[in-house]
Amino acid sequence: MIREALNQATGQLRKLYDQEVNGASYPVATYKLTVDGTDISNLIAPRLISLDLTDNRGLEADQLSIVLSDHDGLLAIPPRGAKVRLWLGWNTTGLIDKGTYVVDETEHSGTPDILSIRARSADLRKTLKAKRDAGYTSTTLGTILRTIATRQGLTPVIAKELDTLPVLQLDQTGESDANLLTRLGEDHDAVATVKAGRLIFIQQGKGRTASGADLGHITLTREDGDQHSYLQADRESYEGVRAYYYDVNSAKKQHAIAGGGDNLKDLRHTYSDQASALRAARAEWNRLQRGTATLTYQLALGRPDLIPELSYTLIGVKAEIDAIIWHGGNVQHSLTADGGYTTRLDLEAKLPEDLVSDLFENAQGDYTGVVAYYRDKKTGKEVAVTAGDQAKPKRLHYLYANKNTAKRAVEREWKKMQEAKATE
Repeated sequence: MIREALNQATGQLRKLYDQEVNGASYPVATYKLTVDGTDISNLIAPRLISLDLTDNRGLEADQLSIVLSDHDGLLAIPPRGAKVRLWLGWNTTGLIDKGTYVVDETEHSGTPDILSIRARSADLRKTLKAKRDAGYTSTTLGTILRTIATRQGLTPVIAKELDTLPVLQLDQTGESDANLLTRLGEDHDAVATVKAGRLIFIQQGKGRTASGADLGHITLTREDGDQHSYLQADRESYEGVRAYYYDVNSAKKQHAIAGGGDNLKDLRHTYSDQASALRAARAEWNRLQRGTATLTYQLALGRPDLIPELSYTLIGVKAEIDAIIWHGGNVQHSLTADGGYTTRLDLEAKLPEDLVSDLFENAQGDYTGVVAYYRDKKTGKEVAVTAGDQAKPKRLHYLYANKNTAKRAVEREWKKMQEAKATE
């Protein structure tokens, strides 16, 4: 049964390949694969069972997995360290370069005989994981990032709004550069990643490049999707985040709070100053809010142009899903015999850029109004919709897809607030 399924799978892929060569009139998934510069696409086409590429956000290495049939025993197991480069696309639109990967794991199993090859992004250097000791005093975030980039032989690409942020004191004790970059990203609500020889440090969830240019906004319909999974969670109902720091003028421990209320999440790390503590608290508070709504969306026809950090609008899926703007995380491309070429997106709720928490705790019920933001379809800018007095408004967490959904959300929340006050 297994051998029959395998023969069917390889046969279907061979058929797809023949259709591409002969010039099919409908879209046919295609790819190009090189190993150490040698094109092996035609050689493996009749043997390809599956090809999976996961484009990860952050410093987690991108992963490429290739499964081949070795039914005749003629396949050679590639050596570890071999460089594999992949292009993906369609015969109607052409190929897109998806990067270079280094083989770090091979597996041969049977029967039926199958060769599995797993490779990781070539950009993540081993030296990034080497532990070291360093200290940074009275400097800026950009200076620290450039120091790390120079040490790793990378070109720094840093978002302007993050570059000049002051850092009073930062200690790197027995910590790798990769871990430090991850920690800096968490403290500043940023994404640190290495792509194409560059160390990129940009704000998370903004959908912009380091220079401030818009990465792009994608609109998907129900017809584009094959499967989806939508999850809402209260994330333990935290009402805010608290970070501790030491006052410069005394040894007394102080705290900074993003959000407000009684149920606060405490950060473990103690910071050197108030500004650093507040930035870290706000970053964690934003992460908690983004995580209250998540969505995985699989496209029936793969999109090789999709990468992490893009923003999305969904149409015709479900009212709650269509109502808000989504921000892209990891992207997985899969090419298989039975499923063809598909792309799976990991999405989370996108927050308005104006959603900045105050330092003080907000007492419950003391809001004077409500404000929400939506994305203007023509300009791509965020526009406010309000209700009540805006002296101290409650900011709704999500960025809404249009004015109508934002208005309904504001009116619904404003009505709840008025009803709550009437019963006090």
